Amino acid sequence: MKIHKIVIPTPFAVGDVNSYLLKGDALTLVDAGPKTEEALEALKAGIKEAGYALSDIEQVLLTHHHPDHAGWVDAFEQATLLGHAYNQPWLTRDESFFQFHDEFYLQCLKEEGVPENYFRWVEKMRRPVHFIGNRPLQLILKEGDILPGHPEFTVLETLGHAQSHLSFWSEKSGILIGGDHILEKISSNPLIEPPLQKDHERSKSILQYNDSLKRIQSLKVEKIYSGHGNEVYNVSDLISTRLEKQRERALKVLDMIKNGEKTIFELTQQLFPNVYEKELGLTLSETIGQIDYLMDEGYITEHRNEEGILKYEQA
Repeated sequence: MKIHKIVIPTPFAVGDVNSYLLKGDALTLVDAGPKTEEALEALKAGIKEAGYALSDIEQVLLTHHHPDHAGWVDAFEQATLLGHAYNQPWLTRDESFFQFHDEFYLQCLKEEGVPENYFRWVEKMRRPVHFIGNRPLQLILKEGDILPGHPEFTVLETLGHAQSHLSFWSEKSGILIGGDHILEKISSNPLIEPPLQKDHERSKSILQYNDSLKRIQSLKVEKIYSGHGNEVYNVSDLISTRLEKQRERALKVLDMIKNGEKTIFELTQQLFPNVYEKELGLTLSETIGQIDYLMDEGYITEHRNEEGILKYEQA
């Protein structure tokens, strides 16, 4: 098995993103950067460095739908596009999904006690679609599938950071191609995203993410090719540290609730006093995650007032 890393610039705060060229029974590109000219040039150069041209790529494989990963799928028209079903509405510009997406976040803001003058954030919570490619998946991958062209890799659903997130596991080599699931320097944000089906409840991303981390910890992973930064080693110890830090953050929120019932927005203001207005979507998502964790552990209870706002207090 040969894996060639391609580092691609992005216009986002996260910095560079990694794509990987897999050489097996099929020549596969894992992730395709954001849809910028700089990213396309980096992709071309990286593929050329490996001895190939864009037209040689037979498959493009997405770890998830976020714009720093799902951009230049259009540049590989001859290649089969593979990924989780949740990628599809983004790649096809599904207007009914986008309308539901905005309604979902508006309802969230209302329930979280966010003042009306912040409702403009609904538009900002939609991913910047112009950085995402515009062609449909041709093959939908799901848990337990064998990766076409690379029979040593099994598809794992590692949901949490994204509702589309997949990782690819080779038990034989101890290698995981992990997207943004586990990064070397930072812990990925478990983001609140609308369900694919309108009649489904929202997923509790932080619980998904923790379960996905524990699952990876149960495997004998020796090396992770990650979506940003360096390859990751000492995986089990890193996961233990991340899980403990997440618990510490949740208990910090619990301590805030000791002083009386609070809304998500009030807690977000306390947790992120200097950045909540600039990064409302991310900070609310973080707070909701800690609340989901505390509720799941039985530390707090939830109730809704006459305005439909959710409040939390100690159990």
